[in-house]
Amino acid sequence: MRRLLRNLRRLLTGLGIVLLMVAAVVTGILWLTLPPRSQQARIPGLTGPVDIGFDADGIPRIHAASAIDAAAALGFVHARDRMFQMDLMRRAASGRLSEIAGPATLDYDRTMRTLGLRRRAVDDYAALPADTRAVLEAYARGVNAWIAARGRFSAPEFLVLGAPEPWQPSDSLLWGETMGLWLSYNWRTELSRLALSGRVPQPKIDELWPPSGGPGQPEAGIAPMRNFARAAGDLLAVGDLLSILPRFPDPFTLPDTASNEWAVDGHHTATGAPLLAGDPHLAFGFPGIWYLARIETPDGVLAGATAPGVPFLVLGHNGHIAWTFTTTGADVQDVFIETPAGDGQYQTPDGPRPFTVHEERIKIRGEPDQMLTVRETRHGPVISDLHPDGDRILAVAMANLAPGNTAAAGLLALNRAKDVEAAGKAAALITSPVQNMLVADRQHIALYVTGRVPIRRSGDGAAPVPGDGSHDWTGWASGDQLPHYIDPPSGRLVNGNERIAPANFPVFLGRDWFGDWRSQRIRELLDRSDRLTAADFAGMQLDVRSTFARQILPVLLAVPAATDDVARRSQALLKDWDGSMTMNAPQPLIFNAWVHHFFGLVLQQAGIGINDSGPLAEFVAYVLSPAGAHWCGGDCTATLQQALADAVRDMAGRFGNNPAEWRWGDAHPAVFAHPVLRGLPILGAFSTLSIPSPGDDTTIDRGGPAYNQFQSVHGPEYRGVYDLADLDRSLFIMAPGQSGNLLSRHSRDFLTRWRDGTTITLGAKPDTTTATIQLTP
Repeated sequence: MRRLLRNLRRLLTGLGIVLLMVAAVVTGILWLTLPPRSQQARIPGLTGPVDIGFDADGIPRIHAASAIDAAAALGFVHARDRMFQMDLMRRAASGRLSEIAGPATLDYDRTMRTLGLRRRAVDDYAALPADTRAVLEAYARGVNAWIAARGRFSAPEFLVLGAPEPWQPSDSLLWGETMGLWLSYNWRTELSRLALSGRVPQPKIDELWPPSGGPGQPEAGIAPMRNFARAAGDLLAVGDLLSILPRFPDPFTLPDTASNEWAVDGHHTATGAPLLAGDPHLAFGFPGIWYLARIETPDGVLAGATAPGVPFLVLGHNGHIAWTFTTTGADVQDVFIETPAGDGQYQTPDGPRPFTVHEERIKIRGEPDQMLTVRETRHGPVISDLHPDGDRILAVAMANLAPGNTAAAGLLALNRAKDVEAAGKAAALITSPVQNMLVADRQHIALYVTGRVPIRRSGDGAAPVPGDGSHDWTGWASGDQLPHYIDPPSGRLVNGNERIAPANFPVFLGRDWFGDWRSQRIRELLDRSDRLTAADFAGMQLDVRSTFARQILPVLLAVPAATDDVARRSQALLKDWDGSMTMNAPQPLIFNAWVHHFFGLVLQQAGIGINDSGPLAEFVAYVLSPAGAHWCGGDCTATLQQALADAVRDMAGRFGNNPAEWRWGDAHPAVFAHPVLRGLPILGAFSTLSIPSPGDDTTIDRGGPAYNQFQSVHGPEYRGVYDLADLDRSLFIMAPGQSGNLLSRHSRDFLTRWRDGTTITLGAKPDTTTATIQLTP
């Protein structure tokens, strides 16, 4: 027995030593994917040496002899810290995710191949001005220098996948193509309306996006859909098509579009110079979308948020002007129902025309390749071929897919602009996506709408329309034809994604608009002082008081008290609450759970799925108003009581029976998850960053909660405040960190500071230099 135990101990000791050795080898290999603290590299085409220093947060300061050299250097540092993110972006946009992920992403790849983002990026690149192509080419040389030096050690993920392919200049355009999809959603809304028609009364379909979404008069309705949708047939196939179309920006989350921006002129600041603030809201992920950098050349400085894969500054300042963006929400997509004409043709106003056909080979990890036949009509790609069970041919027209996309040239011009007027000219070149670009120089503030908005022969773009020419796009509105405001008499400009122009604006921008919940609160805070500072603006970006909650709270409090003790105590806690979505309070959780359950109940009673609805807050506010009470049969009391009971039962099961001890932060962590690893055991937990957070979908400090789950999955990964009196005093923060390598402390070292509102500056000289790179020709 002793000998057996002794042998067992020896065996276990030996196994332990082997496991430790394996762990040490794996750790050592992974450690080699971290960039060195000091590095030298050669990049073809440089005109001189480039010096790069990284501060204590991993933010590079690039010093280059020319803008072209700076672009190459930016490509090098982007690849250094975010190469897998860049490769994943181009794979997703190109429809090549299944090469690494297997059949799970096949529907996504089929959609991207059908839309043809890569083909369009290649064509657009060839048509760009020479100076823009030169910047894109220099950036690609920088990326490829990193790949050549590091190979499969470019990032931990490539240890399994193999070294990334060389970066092509046109790959950088895929980021803009992707953003065009992220920030436009109308094609899905149109298909949802079509799928609902015939089984849901048309007025209710109209009201899923409530008819008054901003300043001006309520909409007149969506009459063009009403007669046609009833005759469309095969609505089941439309629903099936919707079920396989990915929701952007990724296939796993369901965010709404949102962002904040505001500016005041010098009459409202302590310095006498304008202030500008901006925080774009996109889906959270690891790593984040943005990458901070400061770039200095003899031509000037660029400081702020870059996007890995792109050689331009997207948000920030250039020493002369500062700028930011929010999504306009303009309708730049239409679904057309084409009429087949036999023999591979479809009907047009000029007679039958053959489909344009592309054959696509999709490689699938672990499975044989699949061939995909992509058909296009004169309107655009035939998306119904993705689920060809119905008889209808559905083609989608998208402004971001139209030829002549000059967004890259527009961003380059914006980076070079010296004043508001030059920025306005650059805005006209940014053809996609349609955005509200807020800009300030040392004397002026302005808002320009970028992009191209289609001019329709008829209709309001609310639902699929016949492809017979009656609803064709006849041209574009852009530049000065779109809304723009320069030095308004009020001395301030504000947008939180609400309607940017009145309903009677000469160019039809769309039917569906978000409410102005955040903008209302921004204006309230701006009214408090005419001596505003950058610190005041940064504080405003952390505000979590909801004007939506304040609006509907009286209705909730008027509901007769529940007989259930937990429900009664929960409702009582909302009395005297000011609508602040703070982490350490129960009221935000009670409120949001009640509202979410009410939203779901109302839709369920109408036979409508959550994915076919419009925005939650706008719809709930409408239903709880006299105009929308018919959704509850004229009185919403019973539905509100049932929703409260369901919500309290759900929350009690998760957080206990004492609602006073519930905490919003416990239910509402901000979650930043790796797009590939998050679904894997052990690695998923290691690659998911989570932190309790305040705010909700209607607060300035926005934390868009997943429906009935409450995790914050969508919000301001980046915040910037720009002081035009001294742009080096501008304030920045982002989440979760600069690096995309989970082994790096810079992968998450901004997370707590971002949540708590700490900011940094990007001045010329950092306090500490922790790493250096010297690039030579």
